[in-house]
Amino acid sequence: MNKAELAAEIAARTNNTKKAVEEMLAALTDVVTEVVSKGDRVTLVGFGTFERRERQARETNNPQKPGQKIKVPAKKVPAFSAGKEFKERVAAHK
Repeated sequence: MNKAELAAEIAARTNNTKKAVEEMLAALTDVVTEVVSKGDRVTLVGFGTFERRERQARETNNPQKPGQKIKVPAKKVPAFSAGKEFKERVAAHK
């Protein structure tokens, strides 16, 4: 399901226009992105948590030149942890 299909489904379930729902989804993604990029968490109870995590610098093998080591710098990455209710519903679906 892509963003347009998601907006259409939400619009049908909430009796809102697709355009209004698309604006809400855009606002949601903007807010979550902004908050997480600042280092804060966004928690939707039962659904999950969006947060920023730190990846440590490390050394690994160069896939293009086996045997050669390359250094991968530390960086910040977005992460999502699914909530208990979300996990349970996914596991129960057949």
